[in-house]
Amino acid sequence: MHFASEFTLNFMKAPKRRSQCPISSSLEVWGDKWSLLIIRDLMFNKRFTYGDFLKSEEKISTNILAARLLMLEKNDLIEKLEHPDSKAKVLYQLTQKGIDLIPVIVEINLWAEKYFQLTEEKKFLIKEIKLNKEKFISTSINSLLKN
Repeated sequence: MHFASEFTLNFMKAPKRRSQCPISSSLEVWGDKWSLLIIRDLMFNKRFTYGDFLKSEEKISTNILAARLLMLEKNDLIEKLEHPDSKAKVLYQLTQKGIDLIPVIVEINLWAEKYFQLTEEKKFLIKEIKLNKEKFISTSINSLLKN
């Protein structure tokens, strides 16, 4: 086997996990604040470009954004799509594995409502979730799958 093939095989292997604990393993994939914010933005805004993420309220730096997008892609939570208007840009979209995090994001929102001051927009979102959590999750999933 020549070097390029060996490198490709090693790069594509599943990352080594610290432990077999499901919480630890999950946190290694999406547990830092930036990754969850990227996932949040993709869930509620469907697709974004690199530039769109840079404009988020949280002000992620370019090097962190690039690293998190690469890590999320490597772990199959997001995928790149061709941009319909520009060959210089790509669109990012959640994969099924990423979409499956919707219930986790919903529960984080419900937890945050108990302990943080929320904007009116977030209060409205929480109200929608509380009306029928299963329907909210199902509608969110279906909306993402249509794209």
